[in-house]
Amino acid sequence: MTRVVVVGGGIAGLAAAHRLHTLRPGLDVVVLDQRDRPGGKLATGELAGGPVERGAESFLMGDPAGGPSAAVRLAEEVGLGPAIVHPTPARAAVALDGGLRDLPAGTMMGIPLKATDSAADDPAPAPLLSPGGDVTVGGLVRARRGDAVVDHYVEPLLGGVYAGRADHLSLRMALPALAAAAERTHTLTDALAEAVGASRRTPGAPVFGTIQGGMGRLVGAVAATLPGVRSGVTVRALHRHGAGWRLTLGSTRDAETLDADGVVLAVPAAPAARLLAAVEGARAVPLEYASVALVALALPDTALPELSGFLVPATEGYSVKAVTFFDRKWAHLRRPGVTVLRASIGRHGDEARLQHTDDDLVQTVRAEVAKLLGMGALPAEIDRAVFRWGGALPQYEPGHRDRVATLRAGLAEHPAIAVAGAAYDGVGIPACIASGRAAAETVLAGLEQWTP
Repeated sequence: MTRVVVVGGGIAGLAAAHRLHTLRPGLDVVVLDQRDRPGGKLATGELAGGPVERGAESFLMGDPAGGPSAAVRLAEEVGLGPAIVHPTPARAAVALDGGLRDLPAGTMMGIPLKATDSAADDPAPAPLLSPGGDVTVGGLVRARRGDAVVDHYVEPLLGGVYAGRADHLSLRMALPALAAAAERTHTLTDALAEAVGASRRTPGAPVFGTIQGGMGRLVGAVAATLPGVRSGVTVRALHRHGAGWRLTLGSTRDAETLDADGVVLAVPAAPAARLLAAVEGARAVPLEYASVALVALALPDTALPELSGFLVPATEGYSVKAVTFFDRKWAHLRRPGVTVLRASIGRHGDEARLQHTDDDLVQTVRAEVAKLLGMGALPAEIDRAVFRWGGALPQYEPGHRDRVATLRAGLAEHPAIAVAGAAYDGVGIPACIASGRAAAETVLAGLEQWTP
């Protein structure tokens, strides 16, 4: 029987395995995951007797082409389409100068669609971006919209997705539609107008969704379609072996080998680079990661602003960078007598704020959220939880997409091998799922190409 091994049981790896099993039901698909459970950063825990997300809480409903996102398609394929629910219309805010302000309308990722200073948006002699070129988000926006726009709005929004900095993140990875438009336009205003105009999202359609009962249900439903997922397995080495591959598993003292006709590597950049070290022509993709901690508090029924939550710019000097009011944002999570909020701590380059005990992080969140809300103190919590994600969010520097293309070109010289996941194709649940599905199709095409 033809065997494909998927290394990594996060949502990208599970999506790859599901796609392989769907397109080739007779294929022997083996998923190996170093952790004690599949799902990676998708996990649902319990707080005060109700569900709470330990990691990512929602996904985009649509894809850039105007159809359903890869997350929606996967949920439907495993029978969870009817379980998709959407957030309430509650708006988000940003904490500035001691108060909460509405996020401005007429923006794209916090960038005003029109310049207030026309001189800052004078047409450049050439398009803003060379064909295939790349810059940081801050490098494009600061000179044309000002430091305050970047620091107060753009960076907090990017921080909520990447825990990264506008002056380091790749425009092509963070805002691909704007990057594409910048290749053809001479002002940021024109580039934004083209990027917004190119959107195929149906007006009024929900932007985000989640799974009723928690994102862990999606993980469980996908895993249930697979022959099996082996957890707690470390893959130490990968080598060409005959017409396929040999993987070395386990400890050095108790190693085993597993042969495969095809391989999907759905792990972060550093472990992928170690496994690819013996694969000729496979150039590693250098990539830094940001760490974050999520502090969830279940409070007795507490009067909070009618918001879904708020962002906190780094310029305000707080450890907390975002707060979500879960029972304001998600109607299906509301419970009588309980108010749930979750705060995020951790920005790239500022990991020192995470080097504290769980109790210290809880007290920091309590003090800072109370101050940001203008309250003397938060009431004593009914329950609390701290979820730490070390090295969770990739930090894409300009040129990242080209480096990934170079790696994949090198892998194309070998039989049925592909990489998938946030390290290569973007953060967010739909991006990871789409990456895993594409890797599965690459491996299947490779099996046909390399089969004698």
